[in-house]
Amino acid sequence: MYIDSIDVHIKAMRKNIFKGYGVAVVTPFTPEGNIDFYALREHIAYLIEKGEADYLCVLGTTAETPTLTTEEKEMLMETFVETVGGRVPLLLGCGSNDTLHLCEYLETANLDGFDGILVVAPYYNKPTQEGLYRHYLAVAAASPLPIVLYNIPGRTGVNLLPQTVVRIANDCSNVVAIKEASGNLGQVEQIIAQAPDGFEVISGDDAIAFEIITLGGVGLISAVGNAFAEEMGELVHATIEGKMDAALDVHRKMADVFRLAFVEGNPAGVKALMQLRGMCSNTLRLPLVPVSTSTMEEMQDALEKFGGAELY
Repeated sequence: MYIDSIDVHIKAMRKNIFKGYGVAVVTPFTPEGNIDFYALREHIAYLIEKGEADYLCVLGTTAETPTLTTEEKEMLMETFVETVGGRVPLLLGCGSNDTLHLCEYLETANLDGFDGILVVAPYYNKPTQEGLYRHYLAVAAASPLPIVLYNIPGRTGVNLLPQTVVRIANDCSNVVAIKEASGNLGQVEQIIAQAPDGFEVISGDDAIAFEIITLGGVGLISAVGNAFAEEMGELVHATIEGKMDAALDVHRKMADVFRLAFVEGNPAGVKALMQLRGMCSNTLRLPLVPVSTSTMEEMQDALEKFGGAELY
């Protein structure tokens, strides 16, 4: 594939369906470290039925995707498609730092049942902004599904700058949104102000979702929503609907939870909270490990605001 020869003049009308409250779903493991498919099916039902999730993100960072085998990823994809049964859209995480490998995957993989792909900025090899632009042009040309960009420089080592985001959005109409997790509200505001019609910003950070939505973002892809599906759904939906007093009340109530969920990394904090709420085993795959005893004790104290553990 020669990147310079790619036709980027995609004629399809841009339409983002990933609005409102999305959840980046964890991968539950048994205490022995195998995927707990029963717990996963129960959790999916909980997120949709009690949490009122508008869509689910599959095989994102929160799912511990780097530790899953190819066969496990395929089994998880099948489980989501079968369990969801079309009730909500599914956004599939499938980023790579190898452009050719990712394009080949998109051209050959069975993506039936999925409604879009979430493509993280290439990690580790730290491309320039021009390299990022060309990477996404190649991905846009190869993808049969709408694309949501994902900017999380704290993990990738490179920041997808607003001017590059806008350039990609202008040239690729099947790139419909960005999950923004830079933590930089000025950067988010710049993208919202300069983006072409139909291209939208989704918060990738639970703690500042309220602020991003008030700036013009269209929702949140939440990690904390795994443990607090109803509360995070209320926060997002109330903010979008302009019920600011209600939204701010939940935002402030969740402040300790936001801090504790990420103080020792994601999804370690989220899975600890889920265990305390009776949702799944607190099992992770190396190199991730459970949070410390002191953090777990702080989490138990924070849960008192919510009446302690709450089972499905």
